[in-house]
Amino acid sequence: MTSDSRSSTGDLVPLAAIADFCRKVFLAAGADRETADAATRGMLHGTRYGIDSHGVRLLPHYVKGLTEGRLNPRPRLALANSFGAVASLDADNGHGALATYTAMDHATRLAGEFGIGAVAIRNSSHFGPAGAYAIDAADRGFIGFAFCNSDSFVRLHDGAMRFHGTNPIACAVPVRGDNPWLFDMATSAVPYNRVQLYRSLGRQLPEGVASDERGYDTTDPGVADMLAPLGGEFGFKGAGLAGIAEILSAVLTGMKLSFDIAPMPGPDFSTPRGLGAFVIALNPAAFLDVETFDAAMKRYVETLRTSPAREGFKVMAPGDREWAVAAEREKHGVTLDPATVDAFRTLAATYRLVSPA
Repeated sequence: MTSDSRSSTGDLVPLAAIADFCRKVFLAAGADRETADAATRGMLHGTRYGIDSHGVRLLPHYVKGLTEGRLNPRPRLALANSFGAVASLDADNGHGALATYTAMDHATRLAGEFGIGAVAIRNSSHFGPAGAYAIDAADRGFIGFAFCNSDSFVRLHDGAMRFHGTNPIACAVPVRGDNPWLFDMATSAVPYNRVQLYRSLGRQLPEGVASDERGYDTTDPGVADMLAPLGGEFGFKGAGLAGIAEILSAVLTGMKLSFDIAPMPGPDFSTPRGLGAFVIALNPAAFLDVETFDAAMKRYVETLRTSPAREGFKVMAPGDREWAVAAEREKHGVTLDPATVDAFRTLAATYRLVSPA
């Protein structure tokens, strides 16, 4: 969904009302309070900042996982082991947002003590927008990184089979007196949820982002069988970045490689998928005095934004588009795509709640 899309009713819905509804649905579906809060927080990051493919449209998917056994609705998260500035978190097959927010809590605590904190996450699940967890670190004054792998849906450069997942990489850096510098990307040309969203909206995909089952490009979301790696003709770069996320999230955690993970859409929703993820927090104060760091970041982003642009264009720092969308949606609300509106109404009827849309 884009910022100018319309729900089936065309109504603007306040973010607070959407968040309240999502929490109530999760609780009604049997999730504990911690899971409901974290899952809602992760989805609302996507919806607030215009990353709608990873926003509240995922609510029915997560509810299905909670009620049919894929997700543990009341997990007991625990540090499996720790050594100095590194640790491993066992998520007990809980929701990926709960696992990753918890891991970043540990990573920032370690970074406060050692200057760096790195936490490998085991036995997790789909965690939504990677930027949510990087921003969580930046909001505390740390540089944050988040990585995960997922079920295979992306071909290799010149490949003709699903190999990597969309394997996102996110980084957020605090900027004193300003929004963080935020970079959040899938290593595929587009995320898989974008294909699903375009199917819902009846829109054609851009050129060069998806392939049919033989590995040939298609713009029809209905026949898209795999995604292309980031980079177009230079897709080996996207495939290599996906490999970095794969190694940190799967190899280093002992979890499943992308081509061994059960498909996100099912049909099996009764078996945990065994996903891994990885977060890092860096404490700027461990490397230099904070005043010097703050001044350099401030000068960097200000110079970036005021640098010459091509005619008719504007140079933006990573995250600027998201902050603009968030400001608009915080003020006016958000419109939901028709499939999400229908799903909300079905969930409302199932759990005797009032849908916000």
